Amino acid sequence: MHAVRFPGETVSYRDARDRLLAAEGELRRHLEKVAALRRKLPVDAPVAEDYVFEMESADGTGRGVRLSELFIPGKDSLLVYSFMYGPKMQRPCPSCTCLLDGLDGIAPHVAQRTNLVVVAKSPLLRIREFARERGWRNLRLLSSAGNGYNRDFHGEDANGAQWPVLNVFAKRDGRVHHFYATELLFAPPERGQDPRHVDLIWPLWNLLDLIPEGRGTNWYPALDYARP
Repeated sequence: MHAVRFPGETVSYRDARDRLLAAEGELRRHLEKVAALRRKLPVDAPVAEDYVFEMESADGTGRGVRLSELFIPGKDSLLVYSFMYGPKMQRPCPSCTCLLDGLDGIAPHVAQRTNLVVVAKSPLLRIREFARERGWRNLRLLSSAGNGYNRDFHGEDANGAQWPVLNVFAKRDGRVHHFYATELLFAPPERGQDPRHVDLIWPLWNLLDLIPEGRGTNWYPALDYARP
């Protein structure tokens, strides 16, 4: 399929690799097809409430900010990740934390194209303390402790349990509409499959899928790891 070869590779390796390469090309085409279908979703679900969140102001104090105010002028889409850190949780979700460790690094790049915020149900001070512990510098962190956003957009269930969901909103003619959510979280998974609803924005799993051992079946991220 191409002329590039690597030191020491055998004919059997190249045959297997070319079959895989064809499958990778097919996967890429399918990912692009799905992305095109996503972009064609109708923008016709207006958000009934202009939720007021709490965010940290420039002087370090908290201030209220409405959902409609999270759109920077000229950028009419908004990504909102629901971070599993509720007021009854002693520590945040390790998997969410792993994902956000990565998003914090790319947030300045994302900001060139669109708006990105992270919402958690805990009080703002608690969220900010954890962010400083992790060294996050770029994420826009909001508290939804004073509104019903988590419940309405499925970052929380009826019992108060927190869920990791990414919602996308779009502003049209001054009004905010719900555009997309990572609903694979709620669909019945195929046998032996995790929901994997946010894998596309989570570098960890994409890297581990490249190694012979794969991502494994019983390993998940932790907040801390024992030093060797």
